[in-house]
Amino acid sequence: MERIRLLPLLITIVFKTLTLSGGELLVYDYYNDKCPMAEDIVRHNVEVAVFKDPRLAASLLRLHFHDCFVMGCDASVLLDSVEGMTSEKQAGPNLNSLRGFEVIDKIKYLLEEECPFTVSCADILAMVARDAVELRGGPRWDVLMGRKDSLESSFSGANLFIPAPNSSLEVLIDNFKQQGLDIEDLVALSGSHSIGRARCLSFKQRIYEAKQEYYYGYDRYKRYTSFRRILQSICPVTGRDNKFAPLDFRTPKRFDNHYFINILEGKGLLGSDNVLISQDFDGKITEQVWGYASNEKLFFASFAKSMIKMGNINVLTGNEGEVRRNCRFINA
Repeated sequence: MERIRLLPLLITIVFKTLTLSGGELLVYDYYNDKCPMAEDIVRHNVEVAVFKDPRLAASLLRLHFHDCFVMGCDASVLLDSVEGMTSEKQAGPNLNSLRGFEVIDKIKYLLEEECPFTVSCADILAMVARDAVELRGGPRWDVLMGRKDSLESSFSGANLFIPAPNSSLEVLIDNFKQQGLDIEDLVALSGSHSIGRARCLSFKQRIYEAKQEYYYGYDRYKRYTSFRRILQSICPVTGRDNKFAPLDFRTPKRFDNHYFINILEGKGLLGSDNVLISQDFDGKITEQVWGYASNEKLFFASFAKSMIKMGNINVLTGNEGEVRRNCRFINA
């Protein structure tokens, strides 16, 4: 399918007028003079990593999400544990789940060789997420840059603010609202589940529930029960909790709009996917889902816009934070 590239001028009008907490703006050309090869270095290394392991695309995108939802987009998720500070990597939603840190480490090393103390880890995460999506067939957008890196992590914040795979729609809406994101952002960004996998532990309870309450009508119920049997063959009642299933069985390695077709048919993998339909009592979210399911360009445009908006969450700029030399540790 034809990809969509958003016009930089349009995005600039919408987002470049935002004054951030450090009193400065994120801008497109932040590294043009300071480190002109920065985006090329990031792109090349993401391309190599995703070519070797296509599943890394979803992992790299997920790193950006899990970073931004805890204290903002400040690369706090990359910090390792040290005395007096427990890493966000050890929190429940991240432990033995987040991956791709070695890709970030390599990119950071090469950027430090090219332009020491210049490109922040937070900006690297934003660029890597964008490139990972595009390399799997998704949209490309121009990343606003100029973020600084956090001097601390928040283990408790990671446990509190990262959405759970069994969240209700009400909880999801409230969670996104706390980050300054609205319902339209929630639906668009849920489309990131077009790629990636989830452990059986994340959805096993749902597929063995005796009462099915997700969809109505014989045809939909029949489709769902067939899908449930497939999932049960992967994830038995006991054991194999760490076995994986793709979030999108149709095109698991391609970023597209099939995720929305899936949930309309009752084939969303996670409970938090299906509640977009099953708990949408006024029909507004369902209408948005139908729009994305029938128009991939519309989804791509909305997803890119929401990714840029998410990338502005509580960023550090100016004299706030620092540019880490090593993404795993603060410079001190």
